[in-house]
Amino acid sequence: MTRAQLMVPYRFAFAALSLVAVVAQFGVQLENDYGIVNFFSYFTNLGNLFAVVVFVVGGVRTLRRRPGSRAWDTVRLISVVNMVFIGLVFNVLLTEVSGGVLPWVNVIVHIVMPIAVLVDWLVLPVGRRLPWSAAAIGLVVPVAYSVYSLVRGSITAFYPYPFYNPEALGGYGPVAVYMVVLLVALAVLSVALVGLARLAGRFWKQRTRR
Repeated sequence: MTRAQLMVPYRFAFAALSLVAVVAQFGVQLENDYGIVNFFSYFTNLGNLFAVVVFVVGGVRTLRRRPGSRAWDTVRLISVVNMVFIGLVFNVLLTEVSGGVLPWVNVIVHIVMPIAVLVDWLVLPVGRRLPWSAAAIGLVVPVAYSVYSLVRGSITAFYPYPFYNPEALGGYGPVAVYMVVLLVALAVLSVALVGLARLAGRFWKQRTRR
């Protein structure tokens, strides 16, 4: 049995765990009249749902013996950048901001799932199929999300995270500083994940030769 086949139940299990967590939290938010659009305006929820889709599709692709491709590798990169970024931002900036999230859901979506996606990326690396330039694509979703959050927040006064809120930070100047710092961190992360995939690919290739 190949590594990819061994990872199929792993992917399905964590996809199910993440989906259960997001759905459970969605139910709580609906009971509190939180608003559907507001719920899906959190990057954590969007990132976890995207990771669920990537894990399920990845598992099905393996079962159907579909080979890897640059397009699919890029989709996986987007997911792993999103999830690792979620884990880092939460544990560095948002540990004191619960937002009414159930404690067990908090652990799954902010800690367990980011680690699970990173492990999947390293156990089944894309290797040299993914060029360094693909790291730029990893920035697209978080940047687009940030623009959406800032624009929608200026209209509705709802900001999913405090570092988007000019009133909480004392103006758009501090918000701009936060955005620049996050963008730089995101760029470093994306490049690092492409590099890790290449190193992991080399590692597994050497193991196979032994």
